[in-house]
Amino acid sequence: MNVLGTQRVNRAALPQLREQGSGLLVWIGSSSTRGGCPPFLGPYFAAKAAMDALAVSYAAEVLPFGIDTAIVVPGAFTTGTNHFTNAGAPADSGRAEAYERRHHPLLDELGERLAALVPAHAEVAEVAEAVVRLVAMEHGTRPLRTHTDPSRDGSEVVSAVADRLRADFFRRIGLDSLLTAGSSL
Repeated sequence: MNVLGTQRVNRAALPQLREQGSGLLVWIGSSSTRGGCPPFLGPYFAAKAAMDALAVSYAAEVLPFGIDTAIVVPGAFTTGTNHFTNAGAPADSGRAEAYERRHHPLLDELGERLAALVPAHAEVAEVAEAVVRLVAMEHGTRPLRTHTDPSRDGSEVVSAVADRLRADFFRRIGLDSLLTAGSSL
């Protein structure tokens, strides 16, 4: 759902955005695609990584139509959401039991270990606030990525390097005009 649902919504909106010559695609990513990614959440992380790759590709493709792309990159928020509780267990009970037998202590402690990294003042509303700030910005000034990561898992550093490499590659192949303001590092 993270990648396919997002793509379907964007594909539905893009004809109107292209016609009007302006718009904004906002993607909610995850620091897990480039930062610390704890075990037992592989399908979630893979879907978020696929969504991130799609968002970066769309950014170049829709820019000539006057459409900005912004990826909000939340880190682990362990309060205010049941995110990790629901993302880490397979629906197949037989498969879940096999992992439960082997990894029971780790699975039980994972939420606590993640919560220990997150400052007490961290609020999941920071993600919504980041979206509001991006929407309010002028066209062409929005950063490609906005990190909201209270655990500081390193995603921001890795993303900056990856985005700089992509920008360098675009310049070498003559696609400078397809670089967004936030990716032209």
